[in-house]
Amino acid sequence: MAVREVLLYPHPLLKAVCTPILDWDVTVEELLQDLVDTMVAAGHSVGVAAPQIGDTRRAVVVDVSPSKLGKKQMNHGLLQMVNPKIIAKEGSTQVREGCMSVPDYTGNVQRAEKVVVQFLDADGRQQVIRAEGFEAIAIQHELDHLDGYLFLDRVSSLKTDLFRRK
Repeated sequence: MAVREVLLYPHPLLKAVCTPILDWDVTVEELLQDLVDTMVAAGHSVGVAAPQIGDTRRAVVVDVSPSKLGKKQMNHGLLQMVNPKIIAKEGSTQVREGCMSVPDYTGNVQRAEKVVVQFLDADGRQQVIRAEGFEAIAIQHELDHLDGYLFLDRVSSLKTDLFRRK
């Protein structure tokens, strides 16, 4: 549908807890397509969440397959997730994350190495997937947005674990 403007921190919608999508209608399909279009247009993004484009419904898209890290392991390709919920986590790893909504910084964040996620897909069907590695990290990052968290909120020490992009 459209490439949407990505909101930048400290925009208040980035701290909003998003509402579940209860009625499946054309606006849900449009939202998912806008998320995909916005992610692809960014060129370097592996995911985007609805609040990043000004919509406070629980929807995200993730696709790590075009990225260097995503090509190194199995992944699910384009995931369009409505009302996603992590139902299991395994392991722990520290990773360096960035975000389109915080373009000037990256930071070290603790994430689960593997996750099991339940969601409705673009056709409104219930799905449950297991993701690991970079894909699991990207999913956790995007789902955080739905609860008003940025990677900045997950950085242990802003003094030692936050880095200005060059």
